[in-house]
Parts: sequence; C-alpha cells; structure tokens
Amino acid sequence: MILDNDIVLRPRFNLNLPEHNEAVLSVFENLKNTQTEFVVSRVDDHVFIRIPKHKQHFWSPQLHLEINKLEDKNCSIHGLFGPNPTVWTLFMFLHFVVVMLFIGFGIWGYSNWALDLTYGMQLGVCIAMFMLWFVLYFIGRAGRAKGKNDMILLHRFMTQNLNL
Repeated sequence: MILDNDIVLRPRFNLNLPEHNEAVLSVFENLKNTQTEFVVSRVDDHVFIRIPKHKQHFWSPQLHLEINKLEDKNCSIHGLFGPNPTVWTLFMFLHFVVVMLFIGFGIWGYSNWALDLTYGMQLGVCIAMFMLWFVLYFIGRAGRAKGKNDMILLHRFMTQNLNL
C-alpha cells in the first residue's frame, strides 16, 4: 500500500475476493468479540476498524470497508482510510469557511474595482484565504503522515484476517 506519492488526504483501495460477501462480513463480525487489538464494528455491508480509545491521538485513522456482493459468490471490498469523522467534519468546515470568505471578499473586491473604489483590503483577505487553504492542506498532510503507521497496522490487520 503506497501512501507517499498520493496527493489525496484519504487513501482508498479496492479488492476483489472469490468469496461470498456474507462470509467476509462474518469474519469481521467474529473479530468483534475475539480480539482486542482494534475496535471492529459492522453496519449492514459496512465494516469500521478503529484504534482503541486509549491508543488514539487526534489524527488516528479508521478504516472503512464496504463489502459488496458480486455475481458468482464473489465480492468487492472498497476501503477508505480517514480520520475520526468528527475531526474530518471540523476540517471540512474550516475549508468551507475559507472558501466562502475567499468568494465573498473576491466579489466585494471585484465590485469595488468595477466602481473605481479601493479594494486593497478585499484583495489582502483573498490572498490570506488562499494561503490559509494551503496551510490547511499541509496540516492535513502532516496529520496523515502522523497516522501513517496506524494506517499500515489497520491494513495489515484486515489483510491477515482475510488471508490475503
């Protein structure tokens, strides 16, 4: 699993298995009660594998697996690594605020420019929001790098239990 060269903050992968999806889901269902290394939960065709609370840090990832049935007793696994949903929601909210401020001040600055009024403050805020967006991006990359070892552990746990 290569993480270094991807520009994405939430790495994804796809696997096809020659097993029925219920058999794969039952493996994870059994792991909920037979091991304590990770927290495993299942909702319908979705499996979530998390680091236990006492080992978590702010950037601790979780692995979300969607196990879909294919024809002829085959299944596909769509995996997504991501931070805690609360952390991700906060992060996306901050991105939304930055973008809305950029757009708002951009429109205001353009209006002032079209009316031959001063627009220096609006241009300054737009530039600051653009730089803040890059700061948020690199904070996300740093968070992903901090959680990289945990991502590898989650992936290894999944592959070992599925005998891949």
